[in-house]
Amino acid sequence: MGCLPLPILFLSGLLIGRAAGGTDGALWGAGTGLALGLLLGGWFVASVRRRR
Repeated sequence: MGCLPLPILFLSGLLIGRAAGGTDGALWGAGTGLALGLLLGGWFVASVRRRR
């Protein structure tokens, strides 16, 4: 569950960026989705560790 946001946000950012800005938008969207997925995954892992 902790790494699930990575592929979901990567692909959704890629598709949204492709629809909005073509090839360059797809690159920016994929990068943004990947960064957001890493942040959310890190937040999830930190919150699970904090509860123990």
